[in-house]
Amino acid sequence: MLRFLATRTITALITIWGASLIVFVAVQMAPGDFAQSYLGYQAAEDEELLEAVRKKYGLDRPMVVQYVAWLGNVLQGDLGMSLQSRNSVASELVRRGRVSMELALLATLFSVMIGIPIGLAAAVWRHRVTGVVMQALAILGLSVPSFVLGTFLIFLVSNWSLGLPVSGYVPITESLARHFGSMLLPSLTLGAITMAVIARFTRSSVLDVLSQDYVRTAHSKGLQARVVMARHVLRNALIPTVTVIGINLGYLMGGTIIVEVLYSLPGMGRYVLRGLGSRDFPVVQGTILAACTVFVFASLAADVIYAYLDPRIRY
Repeated sequence: MLRFLATRTITALITIWGASLIVFVAVQMAPGDFAQSYLGYQAAEDEELLEAVRKKYGLDRPMVVQYVAWLGNVLQGDLGMSLQSRNSVASELVRRGRVSMELALLATLFSVMIGIPIGLAAAVWRHRVTGVVMQALAILGLSVPSFVLGTFLIFLVSNWSLGLPVSGYVPITESLARHFGSMLLPSLTLGAITMAVIARFTRSSVLDVLSQDYVRTAHSKGLQARVVMARHVLRNALIPTVTVIGINLGYLMGGTIIVEVLYSLPGMGRYVLRGLGSRDFPVVQGTILAACTVFVFASLAADVIYAYLDPRIRY
């Protein structure tokens, strides 16, 4: 098990380094830079002023030199300073990352609580109307984009006066009830696609396990159906689903931009979107690298849980 963990950890670190390189090069090669965005129309009229701004912020150095300096600071926990606000990117990500992480975790929680029962019902009652309806719900969840579902939920809550806020963020220190109220609709919106993916994976996994010989043997021994389902079917069927959950948690962390803008949440998504608009390279690089790191370690955690559920994987 230790060898398995060491191999996966080394692979994760190499992946993060590769992601840092790709992110840095992609951001640097994007058209325009902070100096041009900062000066606006003056950039075209005063070339000396443009070069002075680039020199002030170190944008005139070769790309390799900038990357080595940035990576060295990242290894020390310093993601740099925002070129626009002059605030620490790391401190901003800590503050905003709490919102995005909570949103992703709540979306994952909702998707697991809803997706697994739907997938299980669709597999067990596959020849009944209930199973067909459950499968149709999963397909519908995959088909509806987040911004469409979010807009529909805002319209529904606003017109039916359900008492839920449709915009804004309430810190948990102000009011626990209002805080979770402000996170409910965004979490449901973000978790809809993941819920559908989990439901479909659960259904296919359960159908595969139900056809195995050991399940038929358990039934032939006279075990109750719920015992067979709990001890023999679910444990084995959820192995691939766990991997999907781990991967999708990282995906949700990187895919919160639309939801955060739609519901006016002060998370990482809006932060990186603002950085892209102003060509604030440290903000964009630091935010994307943080999202990639969460994605990689979420996948690593899924691998560890996968190995725990199925000891054969460790070998």
